[in-house]
Amino acid sequence: MSVLVLRLAGPLQAWGASARFVRRTTESAPTKSGVIGMLAAAQGLDRSDDASLSRLASLRFGIRADQPGTRVRDFQTAQHAVTGKSMPLSERFYLADAVFVAVLEGDRALLEELHTALRTPVHPLFLGRRSCPPTLPVELGTRDSSLPQALHEEPWQAADWYQRLHGKEHTMVLNVLREPDPGEQRGDVLRDQPLSFAAAHRRHALRPVVSTTVEVPNPRAVLAVRAPAAAHPVPHHDPFDAVEEETP
Repeated sequence: MSVLVLRLAGPLQAWGASARFVRRTTESAPTKSGVIGMLAAAQGLDRSDDASLSRLASLRFGIRADQPGTRVRDFQTAQHAVTGKSMPLSERFYLADAVFVAVLEGDRALLEELHTALRTPVHPLFLGRRSCPPTLPVELGTRDSSLPQALHEEPWQAADWYQRLHGKEHTMVLNVLREPDPGEQRGDVLRDQPLSFAAAHRRHALRPVVSTTVEVPNPRAVLAVRAPAAAHPVPHHDPFDAVEEETP
């Protein structure tokens, strides 16, 4: 079994599963549709190439929240390009300072193709929206591993300041959202399984997921240091010894 491991880190991320009118939300973790779209952009695939998309969408997918980030809201204004009329105020949500580990499991040859494409992408990569570029290399490499094993064994990818912030904790419990193993009972479903990215008929299907946690070491954990034993005994000292007690 082989996996491709990705690091999704940037100032802003936006993994929207729904958009109603001028309000665009974001999920608390990357969607499979969004990550597959990024891989398709790296390979330079056409939006109407449903056959190639199906090949990518067949990969098993999992996410680990190494640094959950903070949900922020932004307001945007725009003018019509022809009439100059002001457009309705747009409300958009993002995840700020988040870091995720994404793992895709499948055919080794396909994963190697994707790894190469991420190193030299045809189109720019972004974390859910075009305004959210990654700040670190996305690809962490391919591994001979299973999806659950890779999500458990990959070193903690949180930012250095975030790791130092949790320096008193020697291990970190991280939330994981992954597709179930064969025969494993699913916990929930998400509508982010991509079927088509074509602008005329963009379609998604339901995908089973399992929510769990993994425990990983904190490389920035502060070790407790015992004070060294005194070389010589400390003499007794009581400042009240110098005060004479009056006799009643």
